[in-house]
Amino acid sequence: MSVKTQRIANLLIKEISDILQNEVYDSDIKFVTITACKVDTDLSLAQIYCTVLDESKKEKCLHDLNAAKGFIKTELAKRKLEIRKIPDLKFIYDESISYANNIEKIIKEINE
Repeated sequence: MSVKTQRIANLLIKEISDILQNEVYDSDIKFVTITACKVDTDLSLAQIYCTVLDESKKEKCLHDLNAAKGFIKTELAKRKLEIRKIPDLKFIYDESISYANNIEKIIKEINE
């Protein structure tokens, strides 16, 4: 990833987290954590990786986030970012945290 796309990805993480915390009124989406962002080199698509505190609401939160991406994109445009065109957003559940927890659990079992 180039320096420009990395800078834009970090900016998107910060701004989307702020929008979810302060602008969105859906209580399920408020407790979503943005963990990573991958931006295409042509800046047309941003894949936003997120996790949820309550695993049982994972599917609903992803559905709600992808349904609200138009609103989030509009709010990003209002914030006068250093981007000419706001990339399309795609929210993806980040499996790495649950994978790490599973590995940690296996290591504890081996040590016992």
